[in-house]
Amino acid sequence: MKKILFLHGFFATGSCPMARALREAFEGQAVVLTPDLPLHPKEALKYIRMLIDKEKPDLLIGNSCGAFLAQMLSPVVGIPALLGNPHFKMTDFLIERIGEHKYKAPRMDGNQTIVINESLINEFEQLEATQFDYCNPYYKDRVWGLFGEQDTLAHFEPLFLQHYNNSYHFPGGHTPTEQEVKTWYAPLAQKMLMEYSVKEERFFRHLT
Repeated sequence: MKKILFLHGFFATGSCPMARALREAFEGQAVVLTPDLPLHPKEALKYIRMLIDKEKPDLLIGNSCGAFLAQMLSPVVGIPALLGNPHFKMTDFLIERIGEHKYKAPRMDGNQTIVINESLINEFEQLEATQFDYCNPYYKDRVWGLFGEQDTLAHFEPLFLQHYNNSYHFPGGHTPTEQEVKTWYAPLAQKMLMEYSVKEERFFRHLT
């Protein structure tokens, strides 16, 4: 059975409604892994790499901040990615929200507190500066973007199209509803699973 690794947004968790909708949409067709991600992006990237080595997923699906992380990893680990409303300038998002917040869904470790401070913002800033460094012509067709027409937080389709070819729209906002996930995200993800083989990706990486 195919495996999908879902990377949630900044205030979300692995138990968020989007994660639940993906698991339901692919029940009996694919295993959908929905881990809680570390708050700090460098730690999150290391954790995701560890999960990829262990679970060997066939597709990455990221939303918002999770899409920011998925874009950086996709060509490096050789796994196609679907980016939902990718937020490529997380520093702009975080600067306006300095202080203490709560995750929007429960985390497995019981920690529900987020602290946004200068250290966290600086870490995102460092990654933003190099986030497209691993783009290559082979991956222009293997990273797809899905953009909500009512998204009021992230407007990065033009930046996405500077690096990738496949862009799609859905009539929703920044955080899709469970029905929007099933109607728009899941079919695109299914199409990617059919079109791109991870074995093929890894063979290409071996050659290069």
